[in-house]
Amino acid sequence: MTYKKEIVKHNTALSPRLGGRGAVRAKKSLGQHFLKDEHIAQTIVESLTLLGNYKQVLEVGPGMGVLTQFLFQNKAYTTTLIELDKESIVHLQKRFPDHVSQIIEGDFLRVNLKRLFTEPFAIIGNFPYNISSQILFSVLDYKEMIPEVVGMFQKEVGVRIASAPGNKDYGILSVFMQAFYDIELLFLLDEKDFSPPPTVKSAVLRFIRKENQKLDCDEKLFRTVVKTAFNQRRKTLRNALSPLIDKSKGLNIPYLDKRAETLSWQQYVELTKIFEKQQ
Repeated sequence: MTYKKEIVKHNTALSPRLGGRGAVRAKKSLGQHFLKDEHIAQTIVESLTLLGNYKQVLEVGPGMGVLTQFLFQNKAYTTTLIELDKESIVHLQKRFPDHVSQIIEGDFLRVNLKRLFTEPFAIIGNFPYNISSQILFSVLDYKEMIPEVVGMFQKEVGVRIASAPGNKDYGILSVFMQAFYDIELLFLLDEKDFSPPPTVKSAVLRFIRKENQKLDCDEKLFRTVVKTAFNQRRKTLRNALSPLIDKSKGLNIPYLDKRAETLSWQQYVELTKIFEKQQ
C-alpha cells in the first residue's frame, strides 16, 4: 500500500469540446464536478494496469466523457459506460455515436453487474463524491469479478481508505478494501482542475485485487466484527465488541485492550475465527 502526496500539475485550460456548446450542466444533487484537464484524464486512464487479464472496463459516471475518449481509444479492452444523468447520456450518445450500444443509462449502485458481465472487468471513474464509498462497497460485493479499480475520490476519503492501522483515518472501508485489494494513492488534484470546482482536493486511487485472496474465516461474520468494532471506535474492543462476546464460552480473546483502528485486517480475521467457535 503506497501513498504519494504530490499534486499533479497540468495545463488546466478547459478544452472547447468540454466547455463549449452542448456542455452538460453539473448537478449538485448528483455530486457532479467535471474534470477539465484532458492530460490528467489520460493519466488516469493509463493508470489501468490490465493486471488480472481482463478485457472489459466499466466507467462509472462518465459525465461529459473526458475519461471516456481515452478509454474508447484503447483496443486492449472494451469499455462500457453507466450514467444516471439523462443530460449526460444524450451528450455521450452525440459525442460517441459509434459507441451508443455501450452507453447504459442507470444507477451503478442498483445494477446487477453479473447481468452486464460474464467475465472479469475493471472499474474506472471520476466517482461522485457523495456515493464514492458506496461504490467501493458494491465493488466488494462483486470482488471476484473485479481485479482492478481506478477512481477519483475526495482527498479525505482517499486517504482514509489507504490509511494503515494505527492512523485516526483508518476505518471500516480501509479494513474491507485492504483485505482484498492492494491500494495505491496515485496523486492528488486541485479544486481548480474541475468545473465547477469542489470545495475539497481530490485523490486518484488504484486498487489491484490480491491473487487468490480468500479470508480464512466466515466473510459475513468478518464484516460484522469489523463494523461492530468501529461503531464505538473510541472505546476499547472489550466494550465495542461486547455484543458479540458470549462470556459463557470462556474464550481467550486477544486485542480486547486495543481500539478498533489499531488492528490490521489480518487481526480482524483472527478475531472472527475466534467468534466462529462460539456460534
